[in-house]
Amino acid sequence: MDPYTYPIDFSEDVQTPMKGSLILEKPLPYLTKKPEGSGFYRPGKISLNAAGGLELMLYHTPSTARFIYIERRRPEFRLLEYVGLTKEELAGVDSLLLPGQIWMGASRANLMWKAMQDIFNAPPLRKTITSFKQENLAVFPIAREGLKYQVPEAIYETYGYYTDEVVLDAHHVFDSSVPVYNRKVEMTIFKDKDLDQPQHDNVKVAFIADSIASGLVMKEVITRIKERFRNLERVEVLSPLATIRGLSRIAESESKNGVKVRVHIFETILNALPPDFYYSAHFNIPEFHIRPDLEQEYREWWGQDNQGNMIADTSCAGYGWSEAFYSPRKQIEMINSQLNSRHNLTIADIIRRQLT
Repeated sequence: MDPYTYPIDFSEDVQTPMKGSLILEKPLPYLTKKPEGSGFYRPGKISLNAAGGLELMLYHTPSTARFIYIERRRPEFRLLEYVGLTKEELAGVDSLLLPGQIWMGASRANLMWKAMQDIFNAPPLRKTITSFKQENLAVFPIAREGLKYQVPEAIYETYGYYTDEVVLDAHHVFDSSVPVYNRKVEMTIFKDKDLDQPQHDNVKVAFIADSIASGLVMKEVITRIKERFRNLERVEVLSPLATIRGLSRIAESESKNGVKVRVHIFETILNALPPDFYYSAHFNIPEFHIRPDLEQEYREWWGQDNQGNMIADTSCAGYGWSEAFYSPRKQIEMINSQLNSRHNLTIADIIRRQLT
């Protein structure tokens, strides 16, 4: 796979238009620790004309692929009961192809644990971690989703490092004065009081855990961490799901200071659909995917609606985002709400296509 360049031109917010390019390099192989064997990491960068750039790293492993694409699984009756299928419908069915969006609850957390171990074993993060002592590292999970990423556990499992963990609660609140997004960021918890000033000063690398939609929350969190940890040298953002708009917003902000920021992403960068650009589907561009064949399988699984529209073009990779971990029933409700409004379908309707 050759390097690929995608033009960036976002001008919905006339006050801060963003122009530049996304550059994705050739994927490079590496060995994971688990029996599945190998994976790939793919360097990338967002470069904006009016600013510097934001480093990216994308990963493909068996676990990240399960999270983003399609997997053949044995039917889990309790899961499929939430989806809306009955035991009678599933009688005699040995396996089903199911999308990453319905890895939910504890099973989603278990999958995330495996995927995080995979990417922490890859050369990019290995180089960072082994260049510092354990007291130089701190993990900042953003509640609620980031708490499920198990980043300190993955670092310990891979390197034996004990890291400080500073829990943050940052979220959106409605604000009509904010162009396009109509939201601002409110931070209610920053649990760093357990660290005294020398311990603050020891922190040189911050690992932030959360997905990126608009980029507003992540941008604010990075700013606050830099204010409180004055010797910070690097920020490594663990963001399994990340949109091109959110990443561009962070690139525009973070290129203006001396702290190096890099974002780590599962498989592919996501599109962000109007009207508010929080709804995040896959790009139908083979070069966006380390494994284009998996994206093709994903698109075929979602198929078309009765109007001939490709459902994958509007299938959000996250839907409820944190709800997928914390409230499986709410996740299904959100999936069905969007599928019904856009395609007059439910997730059960799409799965049933395999049963006929």
